[in-house]
Parts: sequence; structure tokens; C-alpha cells
Amino acid sequence: MKNSSTQTATVITPEELLKHWQGHRGLTRRVIEAFPEKEFFEHSIGGMRTFAEITMELLGIAAPGIKEIVTGETAELKEELDHQNKKKNILKAWDETTKAIDEYFPKIKEEDFHRKIKSFGQYEGTVLSSILYFIDNEIHHRGQGYVYLRSLNIEPPFFWER
Repeated sequence: MKNSSTQTATVITPEELLKHWQGHRGLTRRVIEAFPEKEFFEHSIGGMRTFAEITMELLGIAAPGIKEIVTGETAELKEELDHQNKKKNILKAWDETTKAIDEYFPKIKEEDFHRKIKSFGQYEGTVLSSILYFIDNEIHHRGQGYVYLRSLNIEPPFFWER
């Protein structure tokens, strides 16, 4: 950190933030893979959504959200995907989303990270707070996946292996 009160230090670069996010996405992908096909679409605890439904929410936020940040075109939050009850279709969508994030994220100008926006036309914050929300939301829901896997006697991937 610099001594002058007029200067700031960079704690994390945009490239490091993208790498951090993609590390979480890779881990969440491994959680999806760990589910048996049937349980991915049917298993839930205490009335919570299945992990397939949760995953569709994550898919509905990540790529559309980052694209909206870059293009300024308001996206509608869609949490449905015609997956035909096939985990491979959701994994394919996951991989396409990962590519979209890799495509759009570098287009965010560094000076825009503190720009005020309204994600999906309703959630106010900054570009940075929105991206952090996308990541935090994924981590939160991945935790539900861990609980589901443990309830199925399946060892989930180590959370620190990102």
C-alpha cells in the first residue's frame, strides 16, 4: 500500500478476479458431475430446489449478467433451460456459459468496475458488486449441492481445489 492518501493500491486485478470466478465455476462443475443423473434432477432436502434447478439459476445469472454489464442491454432473468432431464445438456450449457464469461469479462474497462448499474433491470449496485454477487450466489448454492451430495453418501469435491 502506498503512503500518500491520494493514491490507492490495487488489491486484485480484473484478470485475477476472472481467474478467481472461473476457479469457482470449475469447482461447481465438478459438483454437478458428482451427482448421479436421477438425483441431480429429483433429490432435494426440506423443500429446497433440486440441484438441477439451482444450476439453472446460476446459468441464468452468469453469462447474461456479464453480457449485460458489457453491452448495457438489459437482460431478462431466465432460470429455465430445455435440458431434457439430461445432466450432459446442463454441463454443455455450463461450458458455453464459461466461454461467454471469458469472452465478455475482458471487455469491462477497469474504470467501469465502480460504475453504477442495475442488473437484470432491477438489482442496483456497481459492476464490481454485481460480479461479486454472481460469485457469492454460486458459492452459496454450491454449498447446497455439498449438503445434497453428503445426504446421498457421495463425497463432494474438496472446496479448496479451485
